[in-house]
Amino acid sequence: MRNILFSANAWLQYDEIQRINHKQTLKINDLLKDIARNGESGLGKPEKLKGELSGCYSRRIDSKNRIVYKFDDNVCEILQVGTHYNDK
Repeated sequence: MRNILFSANAWLQYDEIQRINHKQTLKINDLLKDIARNGESGLGKPEKLKGELSGCYSRRIDSKNRIVYKFDDNVCEILQVGTHYNDK
């Protein structure tokens, strides 16, 4: 199982969601556990990203929000938690 590391921005996004949406926080926590075990497959319809985010993956939190991450054998870095690819 990989260790989870949040970028500073992703941690702020996650912290805000924890304060305002308990149900979504539970979903995110389930996704994070699965990401740590199975980087390329599993819950949330994992998708390999292209373009500027090449080498990264995303997983669906819901129809609008995603977790964007990259990983290696030991660490999974969470780059974004929330709005789809920085759309506002």
